Amino acid sequence: MKAAPGNLQQSFDAVFSALDQARADFVPRLVVREVGTILSVATGVARVGGLPGVGYAEMIRFPGGVSGIAFNVDEDEIGVVLLGDNTQLRSGDEALREGRVMDVAVGDGWLGRVIDPLGKPLDGLGAFTGDRRAPIERPAPAIMDRAPVTVPLQSGLKVIDALIPIGRGQRELILGDRQTGKTAIAIDAIVNQRNNDVVCVYCAIGQRASAVAKVVAVLRAQGALAYTVVVVAEGNDPPGLSYIAPYAATSIAEHFMEAGRDVLIVYDDLTQHARAYRELSLLLGRPPGREAFPGDIFYIHSRLLERATHLNEARGGGSLTALPIIETEAQDISAYIPTNLISITDGQIYLSPTLFQLGVLPAVDVGKSVSRVGGKAQLAAFRAVAGDLKLAYAQFEELETFARFGAHLDDDTQQSITHGQRIRACLKQPELSPVTVPAQIATVLALTAGLFDPVPLERMAEAEQAVRTAAAHGIPAALGERLRSAKALSEEDRATIVDLARAAIAGLG
Repeated sequence: MKAAPGNLQQSFDAVFSALDQARADFVPRLVVREVGTILSVATGVARVGGLPGVGYAEMIRFPGGVSGIAFNVDEDEIGVVLLGDNTQLRSGDEALREGRVMDVAVGDGWLGRVIDPLGKPLDGLGAFTGDRRAPIERPAPAIMDRAPVTVPLQSGLKVIDALIPIGRGQRELILGDRQTGKTAIAIDAIVNQRNNDVVCVYCAIGQRASAVAKVVAVLRAQGALAYTVVVVAEGNDPPGLSYIAPYAATSIAEHFMEAGRDVLIVYDDLTQHARAYRELSLLLGRPPGREAFPGDIFYIHSRLLERATHLNEARGGGSLTALPIIETEAQDISAYIPTNLISITDGQIYLSPTLFQLGVLPAVDVGKSVSRVGGKAQLAAFRAVAGDLKLAYAQFEELETFARFGAHLDDDTQQSITHGQRIRACLKQPELSPVTVPAQIATVLALTAGLFDPVPLERMAEAEQAVRTAAAHGIPAALGERLRSAKALSEEDRATIVDLARAAIAGLG
């Protein structure tokens, strides 16, 4: 079937008329592009010439989709930190200014996802463009935009919630030698936020892929991945990705904080971050200082952790709680990076390899751990029952040292050691076994009342479980609500809990 000649002519006329109109409407625009040239390439860095207008931290685009950040801005050249594979780059390749600083997509759609610091998905669930993009480096909130830390962040760990409490908006450092359970404490804290309406961000810096996969599997199995964003820079990634990882993760977390939500972010760990920054600085020719770290190593961590805060009501009332993790060597907490971060944060949780080898898990050294803010935010009921616990435990650790020499001990000293042994046994807790607030308060109250002292040490786990079970089923609902609120613990409430605990452990002595 052939089309009529008239219809064909009309179709041609319409097409050519549209082309003529498009040609008439087209106005050519001149776009200024500043293009430089790669002078040299090394592992993770490149030197570029011919970009006189570039600014610090500006994005640079290279062939093959590789991007970089202007790090050293010198008179004749710039030093660029590469955020991709440098093996495909050669001297003489073009380098193009992006005209913007490094940013990352942010939005609620990242919840439950595993991504790299550039926002590329690592979980095979497809790309996410985000509601908007935010620069990874941002000024910390002003002092007048902040509010006091008044609400506790329950970790579900008895030793932390009772003795080293953390408040929402606080920065609490977790440090210790390798393989002492630092990551386990952070993961337990994330898992315990399941019903607390807290968004979590886990940032893995320079970790093995197998270790990150294990963490993701645990979060998924515990139902915690649904409210968690995992940002990963693996150990075999370019050092530039390890450097920007915590900043990108913080910008993602700030999206939720600015929406009025409470956020917990874990940096695992900042020792690897410092090493990546040292590597980049030495490759770019920056002068080394103590332990070969550059002079501004303190600044890169302080400007990161200062972004953790509790915003006032005018800014939405959200909070960002930071749990940075660092690794010590041979229990040396006076090394350069540990002392830097201890001075930046609001307290530290120190994990002792000696306690770890003794099977005291979590291996928290209460004597070297402190929370400079959390006590103000601790629940009133907790504060009332745990006030003397830390002192009694610290005295026990001192007395235990003398008892090892086999010296004769008077009755009071022996009683203090017996009581301290029960405290240590009660503070033991398996991984991924968070304890509710009423159960923790009942356990601590039974400890301070001396109810566990007659119980043999080998039956302490059974006695403590009996008290927790009694608290879960025997505490009236009204009393349970008062324990979770900011109301003080009355003498009647205290007597009710003590009677409940006494009945639960009767016959175990």
